[in-house]
Amino acid sequence: MSKEKKYIAQYSCFKAQQLFFVIFSLILLCQSCTEIKRKRIVENSKIEINQEELKGKLTELQYKVTQECGTERPFENEYWNNKAAGIYVDIVSGEALFASTDKFDSGTGWPSFTKPLINGNVIEREDFSYGMHRVEVKSKAAGSHLGHVFPDGPAPTGTRYCINSASLKFIPLDKLDEEGYSQFKNLFEEK
Repeated sequence: MSKEKKYIAQYSCFKAQQLFFVIFSLILLCQSCTEIKRKRIVENSKIEINQEELKGKLTELQYKVTQECGTERPFENEYWNNKAAGIYVDIVSGEALFASTDKFDSGTGWPSFTKPLINGNVIEREDFSYGMHRVEVKSKAAGSHLGHVFPDGPAPTGTRYCINSASLKFIPLDKLDEEGYSQFKNLFEEK
């Protein structure tokens, strides 16, 4: 092998090592940024969360989704096909998040909504996990991971809040008073 070819081979190997190092560093950075953001959101939450108590209160899947930014399987979750009238609240804090009046079938296998019930109850953050750029949705009071929002929803908003059922509790219309959510009954009155 000539010196020139040997030099080119060594240089190519060196560049491949550099590229690997850069990619590996970016993956670590993304993971740590996601964790830092999660801690910051929880620290800025209105409620204090005891993780041990929460593990006892939630199912394993609910904990994984809300506290570890997990995702449940599509079409195999509690609310993806729920058509009942009512509201969806954070499974951790109980804060009102979405209404059935804004729910639609996106064909994705997860509950999808055009907008939050109360804008201030959800926080949107950039998410670069898994090598993708998405917008993560978390509850404000508890910092629960809910899902992601995408710009491919129906009119009038054009948004699709793709939410994990495991992060939600459904309050049916006939239970709103009993559960302390009577202020939302007017959403379901005929106009």
